[in-house]
Amino acid sequence: MEKTKDWKEKIILWAIRLSGYSAIIFVGLIFIYLLREGLPALGEVPLSNLFSSCWYPIEDFFGLTPLLAGSLIVTLGATIIAVPIGICTAVYIAEVAPQWAREILKPSVEVLAGIPSVVLGFFGFVILAPYLRLLLDLPTGLTAFAGSMLLAATALPTIVSVSEDALYSVPKSYRDASIALGVTEWQTIWNVTLPAARSGVLTACMLGIGRAVGETMAVLMVTGNAPVIPRGLSGFFAPVRTMTATIAAEMGEVATGSVHYHVLFLIGITLFIVTLLINLTAASVVFRKRQRSERILS
Repeated sequence: MEKTKDWKEKIILWAIRLSGYSAIIFVGLIFIYLLREGLPALGEVPLSNLFSSCWYPIEDFFGLTPLLAGSLIVTLGATIIAVPIGICTAVYIAEVAPQWAREILKPSVEVLAGIPSVVLGFFGFVILAPYLRLLLDLPTGLTAFAGSMLLAATALPTIVSVSEDALYSVPKSYRDASIALGVTEWQTIWNVTLPAARSGVLTACMLGIGRAVGETMAVLMVTGNAPVIPRGLSGFFAPVRTMTATIAAEMGEVATGSVHYHVLFLIGITLFIVTLLINLTAASVVFRKRQRSERILS
């Protein structure tokens, strides 16, 4: 009986290991495929062309600068909007809201993460963009600002959920000790709870930004898809084109094996590396926090 139990445990253990290894293998295979399809672009297109300010594949202009700038400005705008709102919402849920409100708000925020991006894009195209055009007196509402607002909506559930978990994990003794010293509840949250959960909150922000960087359909529908380099703050209120939107809009029509095809995969490699770096940074923050906690306990 004990031998049968040991075999069952070994099978389960190997199945878990196989699942973990398979995830790493699949990511590695995806990256290898991207390299195989995208690296030929470096030999087919001069670097001066790749770093130019003109994206017009029909005339063999493959300047990635407008696409990089468009992705940067949309992601930056989403970060400016989502991070303060997400952290404040997490603080309210974890520290201020009564128990009954917390039981409603936490699941509601997590449900928002399941809304398809195409639904958000449709909402932005039909309602948000026309409203922004009238409110801000713009030639068109399909701008980087509209894309930033939708990306912020996609990043908020991740930031709120992970930040709330980090705040909730702070020991209650920290709060009790602060209040016992005569500190107000708000000062306790700002000077004690948030610093104690700093690494978890930072991880939440990075994960939210990582999701925003890879968003496709929402930005494709509301940013205007104009491959131009944004100029100053006015660039937030002008049409732009992101790297993800470029791949989604053009991959279905490009000839397999052409220069244009390889350049699109090169854009995919860039996105893969950026997202990977963001996730690795978030993972390293969590790992350092765990090591620090283990040293304190030991």
